[in-house]
Amino acid sequence: MSRIAYVNGRYLPHRDATIHVEDRGYQFSDGVYEVAAVCRGRIVDEEPHLDRLERSLRELRMRLPMSRRAIKAVSRETLRRNRIRDGMLYTQITRGVAPRDHLFPERTRSALVMTARAVPWPLDAASDPGAQVISVPDIRWARRDVKSISLLPNVLAKQDARERGAYEAWMIDDEGFVTEGSSTNAWIVDADGHAVTRDLGHHILSGITRGTVIRLARENGIEVVERPFTLAEAKASPEAFLTSTTSFVRAVVGIDGSAVGDGHCGPITLKLRRLYLDYLRNSGANA
Repeated sequence: MSRIAYVNGRYLPHRDATIHVEDRGYQFSDGVYEVAAVCRGRIVDEEPHLDRLERSLRELRMRLPMSRRAIKAVSRETLRRNRIRDGMLYTQITRGVAPRDHLFPERTRSALVMTARAVPWPLDAASDPGAQVISVPDIRWARRDVKSISLLPNVLAKQDARERGAYEAWMIDDEGFVTEGSSTNAWIVDADGHAVTRDLGHHILSGITRGTVIRLARENGIEVVERPFTLAEAKASPEAFLTSTTSFVRAVVGIDGSAVGDGHCGPITLKLRRLYLDYLRNSGANA
């Protein structure tokens, strides 16, 4: 079946889904995006994703091009037309089309694109093979909390990881602290059994899965500490893991070629993975 995209008010086959050459997203990366998981026909954490989308737009002095209710209707229609039961929903909003100029155009209409594709999510907690991670310098701009479509440093980091036989790259700031992964949030488990992840601010993206895992952990007796941790601390920790919309909760079993803990998924990570997958299967997704 041909995949269908929503582009500025029209549902089109992918081969016909195009944008203008002077769209500011294409020329300046002047836009934002969201990726949401779809599990059993429902959008996971839909409201938090929309909250973050609106926040990112505000930081770029933009607004939603339509109401949240209309965005939800387009999302569901895009999923229906693509017959998605398990998969991903991608939403992108740019400032729109205008003659190329660094200044914001005085009058322009935001561009909205939405696509969806099927992904067979593994919902078995024990199926996690563990991830190898490499470390790379964090060379991104200083507003990492904005989910901007300007992702070249992330792309380079992810490609570096692939070429070095790893799943992900953890980015390290100038002081030696881990910020986050190229497309994931980074976590360790300390010697006291606390789940540790970097606190929010301009230095990391407020991951939707990160937030859900924090809530699930605290509801189930796992203490979460939000603070920076160094690469050295991560390598010496008994457990490490990463979270994201598409990776869920995944153990990190090696960093820069050195085993983390015993080189397998640890008990805290496994518990959090089970809790999150239960969340997806049961009440986690909302219509």
